[in-house]
Amino acid sequence: MEKIEHTTVSTNGINMHIASIGTGPVVLFLHGFPELWYSWRHQLLSLSSLGYRCIAPDLRGFGDTDAPPSPASYSALHIVGDLIGLLDHLGIDQVFLVGHDWGAVIAWWFCLFRPDRVKALVNMSVAFSPRNPKRKPVDGFRALFGDDYYICRFQEPGEIEKEFAGYDTTSIMKKFLTGRSPKPPCLPKELGLRAWKTPETLPPWLSEEDLNYFASKFSKTGFVGGLNYYRALNLTWELTGPWTGLQVKVPVKFIVGDLDITYHIPGVKNYIHNGGFKRDVPFLQEVVVIEDGAHFINQERPDEISRHVYDFIQKF
Repeated sequence: MEKIEHTTVSTNGINMHIASIGTGPVVLFLHGFPELWYSWRHQLLSLSSLGYRCIAPDLRGFGDTDAPPSPASYSALHIVGDLIGLLDHLGIDQVFLVGHDWGAVIAWWFCLFRPDRVKALVNMSVAFSPRNPKRKPVDGFRALFGDDYYICRFQEPGEIEKEFAGYDTTSIMKKFLTGRSPKPPCLPKELGLRAWKTPETLPPWLSEEDLNYFASKFSKTGFVGGLNYYRALNLTWELTGPWTGLQVKVPVKFIVGDLDITYHIPGVKNYIHNGGFKRDVPFLQEVVVIEDGAHFINQERPDEISRHVYDFIQKF
């Protein structure tokens, strides 16, 4: 880990912290919520040892990267803009993209906006979701799962932050990172975060040191930056009308754990396995469903995921 270099790059009006290691073709890793560059610690070491230059930023709003206060600064156009600026700053033309959770969402948009900058994509957890011109995404989640669904509960600035304030950051991180239920995560107002159990012991893939690293960063920044991604969901929808119906035209491998909440959203399995996904992502080459894998698959099954990424990108 001490071989990983940490630098700050000025891009798209913000200062972005990046972790990097290795030389060779570039792999750009995009993390999710509530995470950091650190979520890719295993893949950075593994892929760099196989001859790749691995770069994992703290995305806008996270860790040591700037966090503009307004949710309006967190559309997909902002986030992809940060990443294009990062690549330009580093003089990198094309990358292999690897995304997970919110990082996967951003990776899909990256491939729609700038396919010229992507050699191939390995995405995890969140399948492509074509823009529905008739319904905003938050309205869609509300119709499926009701007002207590976590994405709906995250919408009102300040509301969920007040609930988070009643817990220490380590407990919040534990609740998020160790969940293994494929059921829709709901936070009823009367229960708040008590609705999610805090495990007494950590799973074998998450050490106290790992947990403390996440907690130390989020205790400094709070969660607002990450929550703003959810608050900008409808804004991204409003701004991306011109891309409605566009296919993702880069080579793709998709990986999901069979316990991942995203895999159990109504309609998703059918979309992934029965032709919808391939229609919208015509160069989809592989779909991997990992048995007994939960949401944070890149941390939970690091060697397996590193192997999957390498096996795919080494073809190009």
